[in-house]
Amino acid sequence: MVALNPIVYWAQNQKDIFLRLELRDVKDENVVLLEDSLRFEATGVGACGLDKYAFHFNFFESINPGKSKYRATDRQVEFSLRKENCGKWWKRLTEESLKLPWLKIDFDKWKSPEDFEEETRDILQDRPDILRQLQEDEGVIEPINYRQVYLFVYNMAQFIGFLYIFVVMMINYAKKGPDSMEETFSNVGEVFKFVQLMAFLEILHVIFGYTKGGLMACFIQVLGRFIVLFGCINSEPRMQTKPVVFYLFFIWSLVELIRYPYYMFRVYNIEVSFLTWLRYTIWIALYPLGFLCEGVVYLRTIPYAEETGVFTIALPNAWNFAFHFPTAIRTLLLCFFFPGMYTTMIHMQRQRKKKLGPSYLRQKGE
Repeated sequence: MVALNPIVYWAQNQKDIFLRLELRDVKDENVVLLEDSLRFEATGVGACGLDKYAFHFNFFESINPGKSKYRATDRQVEFSLRKENCGKWWKRLTEESLKLPWLKIDFDKWKSPEDFEEETRDILQDRPDILRQLQEDEGVIEPINYRQVYLFVYNMAQFIGFLYIFVVMMINYAKKGPDSMEETFSNVGEVFKFVQLMAFLEILHVIFGYTKGGLMACFIQVLGRFIVLFGCINSEPRMQTKPVVFYLFFIWSLVELIRYPYYMFRVYNIEVSFLTWLRYTIWIALYPLGFLCEGVVYLRTIPYAEETGVFTIALPNAWNFAFHFPTAIRTLLLCFFFPGMYTTMIHMQRQRKKKLGPSYLRQKGE
């Protein structure tokens, strides 16, 4: 009597290979586990009902039988096989590259818990190349990840917006020289306001887990730019013609022309070494200059706000509430501007150390 093949699902992490057999009520099992092969025979209820099921194959790499485990339950049979070379990812389960119709990938269990970190990371982030190859070998069509599509489109749209701003500014400067600076806001102000309002979505991305990162650093950057752009520049026509607006828009645009392409590639786990280095290096010069320009805008706005009373709410009023915008700017400068700058710079320094640390240098060397 020829034995049938049970449906076998397999997965792996850094240390172990996991097998799950869709076989219930197993009896008379015969398991032979060696360093380079596995033989299994048993009677049970499988895909073809109650019958005798068996399989045999050689492993892609060696395992450690002494540290491997086997368990048969009423619902399934499970193997936990310890890799002989822990930390090495297998390209496939079997030594032969021939596709076995009864052998499938257990995507639900295919996780990669990092022994050196507290959080559990998915293999899609750790080794997407291996998983993609396994999916191709098995003929699996990867479902559309709408979150990835959305993040890619968002970052591309922001990149296009800032590219338009940067190009228009440079063309006008090439034509008119320094005289074009006073026209900066009238030329690109509306587009800049749109992309800056869109940037509030980045706070929601962090809150809802669409992206990883520091919420406080993201909030400080987005809110700080909003106050400068809408509270100080957009509200005062005389401020819009100052050269500092040109320099500020130039710095902001240059930062984003590097940041958004980097995020576009990272959405699909594509690493562009030069872009990564640029993303986590150019801020060292541009962020302090950006903060300097923002400080100048705040200081220049105070006398204008005193004169016009914009955003100021005086007593008496129906709400019995008072708000003095120039005082709010002074308070922001004295109490929040420098702590915010420090928080942002420290955050970027930590990110740079994490991204461009020794592990990054080793990867480039490989």
